[in-house]
Amino acid sequence: MKKIIFTALTFIATISLIQAQDVKQIPLYPDGVPNSKPTPATYVENDANGWARTVSIPTLMPFPADKSIATGTAVVICPGGGYGGLSMDNEGFSIAKAFNQIGVTAFVLKYRLPSDQIMLDKTIGPLQDAQAAIQLVRSRAAEWGINPAKIGIIGFSAGGHLASTAETHFNNVVIDNKANVSVRPDFAILMYPVITFGPLTHQGSKDALIGKTPSPDMVELYSNEKQVTADTPPTFLVQAEDDRTVPVENSLLFYSAMIKAKVKGELHIYQAGGHGFGINNKTSKEKWFDWCKSWMNNNGF
Repeated sequence: MKKIIFTALTFIATISLIQAQDVKQIPLYPDGVPNSKPTPATYVENDANGWARTVSIPTLMPFPADKSIATGTAVVICPGGGYGGLSMDNEGFSIAKAFNQIGVTAFVLKYRLPSDQIMLDKTIGPLQDAQAAIQLVRSRAAEWGINPAKIGIIGFSAGGHLASTAETHFNNVVIDNKANVSVRPDFAILMYPVITFGPLTHQGSKDALIGKTPSPDMVELYSNEKQVTADTPPTFLVQAEDDRTVPVENSLLFYSAMIKAKVKGELHIYQAGGHGFGINNKTSKEKWFDWCKSWMNNNGF
């Protein structure tokens, strides 16, 4: 009986959030979620106050650009939340609507948060969902009027770590991919991202993904500034100097690695703004989204 009640509450909470946004949810894995354990009755999905938590069934939410201005470009959006929650409004839906206004079709990714309760290997769970999202958008590109060579990814905070993992670990495909669809994003946008799992990391994100006593090899693997190569896609980064949650050096480390690997990109540092400002840094009249739009245009995206 308790299980039925928990399931019903989960369903109601999920429907409530989606109805508020009037957005369709597309299951990433209609034939069953990989790398999963049976979901405990106590692991209740909680979608409230613009946040999603304890996600066990990952989905993709499409925001199609109006056909009159559609550019054929698409972007997968990874909200942040320290790998413990997803800021669906501030770093998801509002971002999708901004991209729609410039003719870009957006997809908000409701990805699984790393958990030993529901995953066999929590260290790859979020990456599986990011790769599956890119795979899904690319395989159905014609249906959505998307150019399969113009599919990017954007991530915020821990979602920025996921996005930077997707753009640097694409040769390590951790999902079923019999059709050999490329899971490499064509461009990436990293917003106040967690990048390193070294001394300058965001400890909560690191602990959530790889545990409190990870091996040195695991720390190295997910310190994404160390995974940048010449094949890393063009990347646009934004952060505030006074970020007290994720040190600004995270963006600096990634950009420095891009320079060494000759990866095209731009880095923008606000002098103020803190962490988690989403679409609008209220401390500045300069809009990062305008800079991003120009960068996308300059690179043909």
